[in-house]
Amino acid sequence: MKKKLISFLTATVIAATLLAGCGGSGAAPAASDDKAETEAEAPAEGGELTTITIAASPIPHAEILEQAKPLLAEKGYNLEIKVFEDYVQPNEVVNSGEIDANYFQHVPYLDSFNAEKGTDLVVAGRIHYEPLGIYPGTKSTLEEIGEGDVIAIPNDTTNEARALLLLQENGIITLKEGAGITATKQDVAENPHNVEIKELEAAQIPHVKDEVAYSVMNGNYALEAGFIAARDALAYEESDSEAAKTYVNVIAVKAGNEENEGIKALVEVLRSDEIKNFIAEKYEGGVVFFEE
Repeated sequence: MKKKLISFLTATVIAATLLAGCGGSGAAPAASDDKAETEAEAPAEGGELTTITIAASPIPHAEILEQAKPLLAEKGYNLEIKVFEDYVQPNEVVNSGEIDANYFQHVPYLDSFNAEKGTDLVVAGRIHYEPLGIYPGTKSTLEEIGEGDVIAIPNDTTNEARALLLLQENGIITLKEGAGITATKQDVAENPHNVEIKELEAAQIPHVKDEVAYSVMNGNYALEAGFIAARDALAYEESDSEAAKTYVNVIAVKAGNEENEGIKALVEVLRSDEIKNFIAEKYEGGVVFFEE
């Protein structure tokens, strides 16, 4: 096996290249190396470590990966973590071969991204689940919902559908028959309170939380804002629900790399009891280890 899985371009080159290709109304933040450039502890028998590069969201993914670094070092691998704030660049850099793997997304998003962008990314391992929750804003309970209340939801295809399904489960709207994980606002069949569903980039929703009646937040962005679904949400997806199985967060790689020994070692470490216990203690139900 090569001593380094991938020669990594500088953060400046990544930012310049990807931002030019992503488009949109605003520039996405560039990748941050955070603490990841520090060399992992060498194995007891000594010798150079083989490096695996991985793109991740800051919370909880990069935090979990930091816990995995010493465990992976014992297997002879140095884990180099590159932190991204958005949901597009981590897939782009893995598909281009600039980074070995990423850890930030669930399977429906990965499938949707492949279909829309023509990428060829596959699941190398299923790791954890983050409950989607309905959080209070100007209204403190769901019983207070009133005519024309505004509810902020994520605007990406899969998480919008997920949010709409959660609103339906809690009696706020009813979707057309057959609407599932591809549902959009156009699939709302009944809206008894005439709520306004406001679609926003997922990362922006915590910032407008106090300006809307309710907000539906992704687990990672809720955690970044200091919220835990089991503690702070008015309603959330249960860990034993179908959503938990559907929206499990994964290690993704370019097709053909899932059998790479370094990637397999990474997944093995992330599926270990040490990481399972860390997730349970650190996130108090805001992140749930996926039981296969």
